[in-house]
Amino acid sequence: MADIVLEAKKRDAVGKNKVNKLRQQAIVPGVVYAKDKDNVNVQFTSRDFEKVLSQAGTSTIIDLNIDGEKVAVLIKDYQMHPFKSQFFHVDFQAINAKESIRVNVPVYLNGRDDIRVEPSVLVQNIDTVEVECLPMYIPQYAELEVAEMQIGDSFTVADLDIAKDNNITILLEDDEVICSLQEPQEEVIEDEEEANSDAADVPTVNETEEKENEE
Repeated sequence: MADIVLEAKKRDAVGKNKVNKLRQQAIVPGVVYAKDKDNVNVQFTSRDFEKVLSQAGTSTIIDLNIDGEKVAVLIKDYQMHPFKSQFFHVDFQAINAKESIRVNVPVYLNGRDDIRVEPSVLVQNIDTVEVECLPMYIPQYAELEVAEMQIGDSFTVADLDIAKDNNITILLEDDEVICSLQEPQEEVIEDEEEANSDAADVPTVNETEEKENEE
């Protein structure tokens, strides 16, 4: 049983118009997908889902309590308004404890605020990694310690803490670069007055013709 529970109901409303009416009531439509089983349409309040999402993200198993029946699921995907706190739809993946599952987990760079090299820029190339494992071994995140990095240093997939866990397979090449510490690139901005001065020194077509006539 998961520690995080989302209260839900089976959803009879299907079709664009009916689903939009649910959204107007701050109710979010969703679907539970399960291997070799029929999909289950569900609904739940936007407020409840937002709270659960902030706690679980997409890499923590939750209990979806559908009319009193709890189903272990992962939040597989969700759609929301581009600039409003409004959820349009949520996909859940039902979990079988005995079957491996693929899931994306976030990559955290621990100690990034403690880097003492100045000036420097910490460039993160990969912020999530896909892993495959049994549900009981799903990590909440993958982590790297970056506080002691020096200019030119880089960390790869092989350096992630979860790479040492034999129960987890990371579905990326070991030498993929996660992050690197670089010198800041100086942007050369031409002085406006100097640019105007240089432009003034360039003869116009008429000036060139007059000079040729004088010669």
